[in-house]
Amino acid sequence: MTGLDARVVVERARHRTDLALRAEPGDVVAVVGPNGAGKTTLLHALAGLVPVADGAIRVGDRVWADATRSLPVPARDLGMVFQGRDLFPHLSARDNVAFGLRTRGRTRRAARAVAQEWLDRLGVGDLADRRPEQLSGGQAQRVAIARALAPRPAVLLLDEPLAALDVRVATALRIELAQHLAAYDGVCVLVTHDALDALTLATRVVVLDEGRVAQEGTPAEVSQRPQTAHVARLVGLNVLRGRGAGDAIVLPHGGVITVVEAPAGEALAAFPPSAVTLHREEPAGSARNRWRAEVRSLAPHGGAIRVHLSLVGEGQDLIADLTPGSATELGVVPGVAVWASVKAVEVTPYAASPTR
Repeated sequence: MTGLDARVVVERARHRTDLALRAEPGDVVAVVGPNGAGKTTLLHALAGLVPVADGAIRVGDRVWADATRSLPVPARDLGMVFQGRDLFPHLSARDNVAFGLRTRGRTRRAARAVAQEWLDRLGVGDLADRRPEQLSGGQAQRVAIARALAPRPAVLLLDEPLAALDVRVATALRIELAQHLAAYDGVCVLVTHDALDALTLATRVVVLDEGRVAQEGTPAEVSQRPQTAHVARLVGLNVLRGRGAGDAIVLPHGGVITVVEAPAGEALAAFPPSAVTLHREEPAGSARNRWRAEVRSLAPHGGAIRVHLSLVGEGQDLIADLTPGSATELGVVPGVAVWASVKAVEVTPYAASPTR
């Protein structure tokens, strides 16, 4: 198998995507970011569904696309699984999986035999003769994954493959998919909004923001030190951005968060929702970090109540986890003014990385 080396520049009416992505055989690269960050544009450019205005997409020694030419989709050695599955409605599950093998020159008999093997691996071998409308969502997605993997493509593109499934089915399929990706020796690019997908399936995580790479690293590196508010929310952390100065990080509008030791320059401060204490009056305790905030929303979160807050005058948000009893006692409802406090020892400061 061969690796992927791509610089993708796509021009839209009011949006420009300009990012680089490199991966070695066996890599599973999870691409995350908010809506409009460029995730789908990247996937469609790799697939040949949108042209690149600049840069180049190389797989091994083959150029799939650059500013002057673009290989058609069938000429690219890739497999694709999208959220909607997009199985051929007139074909059986077996013939759906065999389709890619047939386009690569396999005989009908050989392609159907390999297809049956893949359906068996994914636990739907007994459904091989059914058509897509006769399959449940989880069954159809297993067929779609088998269809993408069966030809052993150089590049596998997965676009929110578990998003349309219920939690139980998605959990089971995530475990199965992890096993198959571990044995896959091509490059997999996985677009997801789910932190579990990124943390359990990926070997690397690439964070996009406004059409550029904002952060990349191992799942552990990205989850422990997120560089964007979107990723912070995905992994359940609060992250405030400012500039380091001694034992404090100065927020953009003059607020301060005290830390043990702040990095110089652009800096971030991370702390879990459980470290945030809420008060109706300004606290007088030992916590040196305290801000006025407004409650935006509440939602159940396991056995706790997760409270979404806006810091007054700072343009940054926090999340706090309260027990149901504490939420009731404080009278925490949307629109209520509160004070939020965090002890300095609960805060992890680190340098902000430049957007690429």
